[in-house]
Amino acid sequence: MQTIYDIQQLLKKYGIYVYTGERYGDIVLLEMELDELWRSSMIQKEDYHLAKLIIRRELNYEKNKTL
Repeated sequence: MQTIYDIQQLLKKYGIYVYTGERYGDIVLLEMELDELWRSSMIQKEDYHLAKLIIRRELNYEKNKTL
């Protein structure tokens, strides 16, 4: 797993599709859905932590892009 697309594919396995039309909003919703899967013990620890790192990187990129 290396990109937001990979996270979307992971969530798709659980029937979760996220699209708001805004990249920043999509990333935030992906993080919320990922956290919910983690709380429900439906995903592995490694997948969760790697996805969180990717999400943080992308959120920082989006925030800095607007500056």
